Amino acid sequence: MVTNLSENNSILSKWIKEIRDVNIQQDRMRFRRNMERIGEVAAYELSKHLVYTDKSVETPLGEAQVSDLECIPVVATILRAGLPMHQGILNYFDRADNAFIAAYRKHHRDGSFEIEQHYVTCPDIGGRPLIIADPMIASGSSLVLALKSLTEEQKPTQIHVVSAIACTVGIELIKRKFPEAYVWAGAIDDELTARGYIVPGLGDAGDLSFGEKNQS
Repeated sequence: MVTNLSENNSILSKWIKEIRDVNIQQDRMRFRRNMERIGEVAAYELSKHLVYTDKSVETPLGEAQVSDLECIPVVATILRAGLPMHQGILNYFDRADNAFIAAYRKHHRDGSFEIEQHYVTCPDIGGRPLIIADPMIASGSSLVLALKSLTEEQKPTQIHVVSAIACTVGIELIKRKFPEAYVWAGAIDDELTARGYIVPGLGDAGDLSFGEKNQS
């Protein structure tokens, strides 16, 4: 299932506008906060698809029947760009365990690139929902590689992919490799350049959040 959170107008539309705006992007703290907010909205929406159980709790005046999460999810992110969205998701799933993946594009002189992944740390995800934040899903290669690493030995009950801007090319790859996954995108763009950048997109989410990196 793919959900474009911008299909219906909401305050989310304002945050998407701001993370795209080249002038507002200069304010790193605002950019990070907007990414965090998008993660919060996605967390709320995807929470409707998790499994709940009925429980009884004692109040000062009696007992109340309530619903509670059957299982606490694992929240994962791809470093470093995914950290603000990751925090937004954690604001809602505050008891979640966490997983982190370090991956980057290794560019070649001919303009091509490959995904290098050097670090994966993950708790037990067997029988638990997995939520992974990747703010920009372009080709989808890094996201699919991360999901393969996380799920090769243990199988989650559900997979939820959260992104601020996703390209249809990347979404199609996710649907082919992980057809059971839910994809939650703040907005969906259709164009991907030969160098793997989303158009109109927003640029490099990691650089906008934390500063430009040394490409050497």
